[in-house]
Amino acid sequence: MKHQASPDNPVPASGVDREGAPDLEMASRFGRHRFGGLSGKLLLLTILFVMIAEVFIYVPSIANFRNTWLKDRLATAGVAASVLAETNTIAPRLQEELLRATGAVTISLDQGSRRSLIAMSGVPSTVDFSIDLAKDNPWRAVTNSFALLAYRGDGYMRVVGAGQMAHTERVDVVFPVRLLQQEMRAFSYRILALSLVISVFTAGLVYITLRAVFIRPLRRLTRSMEQFAENPEDASGIIEVSARQDELGDAEIRLAKMEEALSRALHQKQRLADLGLAVSKINHDLRNLLASAQLFLERLEHVPDPTVSRLAPKILATLDRAVGYTQAVMAYGKAQERAPQRRLLNLHRVGEDVADVLGILDRPGITFENKVSADLEVDADPEQLFRVLLNLARNAVQALEAEKDETLVRRITLEATRAGKCVHIIVSDTGPGIPANLRPALFKAFHSGSKTGGIGLGLAIVAELLKAHGGKIVLDEAEPCTCFRIELPDRSV
Repeated sequence: MKHQASPDNPVPASGVDREGAPDLEMASRFGRHRFGGLSGKLLLLTILFVMIAEVFIYVPSIANFRNTWLKDRLATAGVAASVLAETNTIAPRLQEELLRATGAVTISLDQGSRRSLIAMSGVPSTVDFSIDLAKDNPWRAVTNSFALLAYRGDGYMRVVGAGQMAHTERVDVVFPVRLLQQEMRAFSYRILALSLVISVFTAGLVYITLRAVFIRPLRRLTRSMEQFAENPEDASGIIEVSARQDELGDAEIRLAKMEEALSRALHQKQRLADLGLAVSKINHDLRNLLASAQLFLERLEHVPDPTVSRLAPKILATLDRAVGYTQAVMAYGKAQERAPQRRLLNLHRVGEDVADVLGILDRPGITFENKVSADLEVDADPEQLFRVLLNLARNAVQALEAEKDETLVRRITLEATRAGKCVHIIVSDTGPGIPANLRPALFKAFHSGSKTGGIGLGLAIVAELLKAHGGKIVLDEAEPCTCFRIELPDRSV
């Protein structure tokens, strides 16, 4: 059964606004989930993280590429140096071929005491970079590589490295910076392209895996919540638990339990709402019947009979309270119990009125002990405090009357003491006590099961009335019988 919106209860249906139009924001949310949801975010994050990893791989790779490139040129020049060391001359054709192979403008051999020019195609104007591979280290290689990549100009670079024939030989090569820079940029583009391919491929695998393992089960949970929200009283909308053994499987189990408990609670509340509707329909007729009974009793007050004269006012007061109780039941169903109208009361007299209304003194085998001091005053609403004690005493009477053994002591005791600005009231009986399984929900509405015919409103009303006074009621579980302890502070507290 779907809940209807009203001025007092504006509860729109799921996915529908208050005018009945579809909630476009909610309806389109799932359309954006494909790329804006978790799976899309995971895809982008995976690509980003793989690219970051590739950056850490690229930094040493570009430095290694620079070193390898330079060493290859020096090795080629070293071959020419070995020829020079043997023949002391190099043919012009071999010089041209050497310069073309290395891309250098000058190649020379430093033998310590002597420096020989191997080949030259021109005189370099400016040398912007000078690299000695014998003194090079990884950090210098990295910083120099990025300096070469960022360089703008037509300058030259000088590279010095060990020769091929002896450790004392050093080959000195000068070539344009642009030559190495172009090779390094081409290498960087290849690395970037490869990184993108790896990132997209890896991210695609992660996306597909996570979508199948996590996103689809999460969407299943979300759809189940939406379907259940549309009609929470329908038990068929409860999610079916899968065989997953991970955290999502636990979430499904917990969601199923929650939906099942909520469905039961809503079903019970709907039945209570129907009960409240039925009570509201008979409330008017019941009040009319009670009013008629009051008129008849008012006539009996004039009958010259001592018993009638003594009982008629009490019956009239009881009928007045009956009318008030019908209104109280309706007020409880609407959660509109009136605020306490507190006055100073004589608690001993209130206890006597409760015993008189219940007729405890006329019940065989049940005694009522009012141990409240005759001068003890309590700050409370007269009618509401009377209802509190009446409900507790009535429950005690019903529990004692259920005991058929005449040898049992059946006694109800009312005690009270004042401690500063707080009155402590004790209502106890010698009955069998309250079962342990009923104690956790003892003060909840419609949870009573300790007596036949009860609907479980008495103690719930007691707790609500005392809470409105700033007080509380607890069951003293240390006592073997039923013993309720009430704390009722004054208004100043």
